[in-house]
Amino acid sequence: MAVADRLQSQARASPRRVTAVISLVGYALVFGTFGGVFPFPSISNETVIVLSDAIAVVNTAALSAIVAGVYFIRTDQVRRHRGAMLTAFALIVLFLAMYLLKVGGGFEKSILVEGPVYYAYLAMLAVHILLSAVSVPVVVHAVVLGLSHSPSELRGTAHARVGRVAVAAWGLSLFLGIVTYVMLNHVYGWVPRGEAALLVAVVGPTLRR
Repeated sequence: MAVADRLQSQARASPRRVTAVISLVGYALVFGTFGGVFPFPSISNETVIVLSDAIAVVNTAALSAIVAGVYFIRTDQVRRHRGAMLTAFALIVLFLAMYLLKVGGGFEKSILVEGPVYYAYLAMLAVHILLSAVSVPVVVHAVVLGLSHSPSELRGTAHARVGRVAVAAWGLSLFLGIVTYVMLNHVYGWVPRGEAALLVAVVGPTLRR
């Protein structure tokens, strides 16, 4: 209890500093995973596919929680708004854990499509990734303020302003992530990216949807 109170006190006193620390940890985990710095257990192709589907479900649930949270705050249901947004944040943490395991222990996918659709897919994927990266400190800052202040105290902070930016960036990123997932896994098909592409010759149809 004392530890929790001390953390809340630090968050109240220096919300930007706490936001920066948490955000940097998140960035370090992602870049460290892509750079091969952190060791991950090797996972099977089937597990990669299951994780891809599970990530899409989690992201859809997170987007639904965000939409619900926006509705609750607009109808002055503060307690439900708080619960919805914390649920969305918890789901994103779960997403991050599954995504890092999929990338670190498995492989990434490349879509099997050409022409305008391919470039549209790349554009949506690029915006999704960019917004995912940009929204991290904004989302974390909104959550830090929300957890360290009472509803009445939040009116004197940047929580509402930061929250609107977080919802826009985070929500669009999730939406585009879901769209690109459907295109990749259920419309056009895929092959493993990079060195993992060698697996196609071995496992072939088992990797297709």
